[in-house]
Amino acid sequence: MESENQSLAYFKALIGKKLDQTPSPAGNSLGGTLLEVEKGYMKVSYEVTAQMCNPAKILHGGIASLMIDDVIGMANFAAGSPYLMTSINLNVDFLSGAKIGEKLEVSAKLVRSGANLNHWEAVIIKNSGKIVAKASSNMIKTHLKLTEIGL
Repeated sequence: MESENQSLAYFKALIGKKLDQTPSPAGNSLGGTLLEVEKGYMKVSYEVTAQMCNPAKILHGGIASLMIDDVIGMANFAAGSPYLMTSINLNVDFLSGAKIGEKLEVSAKLVRSGANLNHWEAVIIKNSGKIVAKASSNMIKTHLKLTEIGL
């Protein structure tokens, strides 16, 4: 089976489940649930907890950025590169707040896939439909094969 099919199949098997056993310890701590995954697209739901908030009791920008970066990273893995790819930038616009208990959906879409660089766009949306944040990121291919690092 191709690595592309294996990585996508790995995430398809997690649809509807908590993402707490992925290779990303930081992402696992967020307690997201995978909603959708296809090659070049992923959507994950989260519930804002007190631990995710700043002193004003709204979602901390760093946690919102972690959500986005983690969903992009998982979606990029599911896109099937045999090499580890890592973020070289993450540009986030924070457009509204999210309070404790609010449900969020983070979706990431592959805009362009190149030989060494993948460009992604992502958005966090509240149940009300209001955009919390939007972002873009570039992932660059490293020299490490995923099989060499146990993935």
